[in-house]
Amino acid sequence: MRTSILLHACCGPCSIEPVKYLCKEGFEPTICWTNPNIQPVAEHDKRLAVLQKWAREVAHVEVIVAGDDREAWEKFVAPNLMNRPQRCRACYALRLSEACRVAKERGFRYISTTLAVSPYQLFDTCHEVLDATAKKAGLISVWRDFRPYYSDSVTDSRALGMYRQNYCGCRFSVVEACVSRHELRDTRKTKKHVHV
Repeated sequence: MRTSILLHACCGPCSIEPVKYLCKEGFEPTICWTNPNIQPVAEHDKRLAVLQKWAREVAHVEVIVAGDDREAWEKFVAPNLMNRPQRCRACYALRLSEACRVAKERGFRYISTTLAVSPYQLFDTCHEVLDATAKKAGLISVWRDFRPYYSDSVTDSRALGMYRQNYCGCRFSVVEACVSRHELRDTRKTKKHVHV
């Protein structure tokens, strides 16, 4: 018999590998969507629709749409502005607290998150926050390093024609992602000129 687990999901593409590998371990995931960080609202809704379509048509996994407290995000997360370590910690805490609330309310004992897939997330910080939040809620944190499967998630999501975003979700991450892409482009140009 499979063990029920509530899996917080940040998007559809990042859910593919965690669902696959948690199922291989004997878990039966139910996805929980709570991402008030995603801006603008049209982007939030697009990511949720992609996740729901994949969960329904491909993974056959239930998706619980939990609270998305945007006012709380603006109050507790946004003031950290471009201080990414503090901002992301506060953001993880807000989202995972809501997921833990849902897990407890629905009778789950185990909780995990798809945030452990992306190499762009603050892996150790997210781990600490999930463990602390789960413990406080009386739940068991199931933390797995899914980062080695990130390239598989890219390949699989592209094969499925899923929309893939190019920033984490908040307005600050849009700026950070843009800066990173420009820096990478400039580095490539520099290397190209050096070899000429």
